[in-house]
Amino acid sequence: MAEILPFRGYRYDGRIVGEITDVVAPPYDRIGPDMQQACYARDPHNIVRITKGIAEAGDDASRNVYTRAAEFLRTWIADGVLVRDAAPALYAYHQTYTFGGETLTRKGVIALGRLEPERVHAHERTLKGPKEDRLKLIRATEANFGHIFMLYSDPARTADAAVAEAIEGREPEIVAEDADRNLHRVWAIAEPSAIAAVQRALADKDLYIADGHHRYETAVTYMRECEANGWRPAAPESFDVRMMTLFNADEPGMSIRPIHRLVHGIQDFDAERFLALAGTQFDVARQSSFDAMCEATAAGAQRHTFGVATADGFASLSLRADVNPADLVGGDVSDDFKRLDVSILHAGIFERLLGIDAAALEEQRNVTYTVDARTGVEAVASGEEQVLFYLNPTSAEEVIRVADHGEKMPQKSTDFYPKLLTGLVLTRMEIEKAA
Repeated sequence: MAEILPFRGYRYDGRIVGEITDVVAPPYDRIGPDMQQACYARDPHNIVRITKGIAEAGDDASRNVYTRAAEFLRTWIADGVLVRDAAPALYAYHQTYTFGGETLTRKGVIALGRLEPERVHAHERTLKGPKEDRLKLIRATEANFGHIFMLYSDPARTADAAVAEAIEGREPEIVAEDADRNLHRVWAIAEPSAIAAVQRALADKDLYIADGHHRYETAVTYMRECEANGWRPAAPESFDVRMMTLFNADEPGMSIRPIHRLVHGIQDFDAERFLALAGTQFDVARQSSFDAMCEATAAGAQRHTFGVATADGFASLSLRADVNPADLVGGDVSDDFKRLDVSILHAGIFERLLGIDAAALEEQRNVTYTVDARTGVEAVASGEEQVLFYLNPTSAEEVIRVADHGEKMPQKSTDFYPKLLTGLVLTRMEIEKAA
C-alpha cells in the first residue's frame, strides 16, 4: 500500500539562478550527448552536472563524474543555490502539454514513498548497466534527484481533490518549460491537515512503477547496503524512502506514447518474403504512404495491428480473427500479458519470423527503439535500418493489469509523456552511520 511522507525538499533559488527552465533537465536516461552539452551550456548550475556529468581526462576511482556530482551538490547548498524548505511538504506537480492535437494537464503529487519492493508493482524489465550507474551516483551523493513515476488507481479521485483544494487560488512556487515547450508547475503543500488528507486518500492504494524502474531498484539496493552496514535513518529523508511522483490513472490528462521498433542486421532480409510469411498469422494490407500506415494502425487498435515500413513501402499487419494471441506468445504468463501488442510483436513476429529471440532483444543486437516514427522511416530509407514496426500505445489499464499478475512487460513497452523534469525538487538523505 502507499505509505507516503512529506519532506523538506531542496529547491533552486530563483534569485540566484534566474529562470528555473535553465537549471532543470530531462531524466538521465533521456539525455544524449547533444542534450548533455546543451544543458551544460545553458547554466553552470544545471542539474545535469549531477545526474549525468561529462567524463574528463584523467578520471579515476578517486575523481570522476560521481565525485564531482557530490561536490556540486555540497557547493550549491553551501552557496545558497539550492535551499531547503523550512517545513515538510508534499508538492503538487502539474504538466500542461499538447498531445494528439489536444492541450492536456496531468496532475500528480511529489512525496517520499516508503521503499517496500514487495508491495510496489513493477511492469518492465531492467538492465544491469543503468542500475550500476545510478548506484554509484546515490552512493556518492546520498540524495534523490530524479522522480519515480508512480501510478495508482482511484476512480473517486479523492487524493486529487485534496491536492486541488490545498493549492486553489495559489500561484506555483516553481514554473519551468521543457525542450518541447511543455509547462511544468509545482506548489508546496505544507499545511498538516492537507498533507493528512492526501495520505489518508492514498493509504489503501497499490503503487505501480510507470517510469523509473532502474532508479527504484537502485534505491532498494542502496537501502539494503545501508542496513548491512548497520546504518540507520536519522530523519524522514533517508535511505528507506525514495522521492516519487504519484499520478492517478483515472485522472484526465494521462498520455502514453508508443515506442516503435527498428530492426537491423537480419541476414538476407527481403520485405516481400517477410510480408508473405506474416500473412499466415496476420491480415496484410498495403498502405500508400506513411500517414496511411499510421491511420490504418490506429483504426485497427482492437485487432492488434502494426504498421510496417520497409525500403519497398508501407503496410499494416492485423492479427487474423482465427489466431489466438496465446498461440503466438505462449509461455507461463497471463492472458493479459499475451494480449499485449508488444508481446505479440516480439513473440509472433520477431522470434517466429525474423529469428530475433529474447536473448537478442536483451542484448539489443537487432532492435533499436524510437518514439519518433518519421525519423525511423528515414533510417529505413537510408539503409541504416531494415524495417520499422509502428505500434499503438499501451494503456495505463494494461500496465496495471499485467503488474497485478506479478509480471513484467517487455522492455520499452511504454513511454509516459511528457517526462518528469529533474531538478524541480531534490531530497538529501540524513543517515546515522555506525562508528
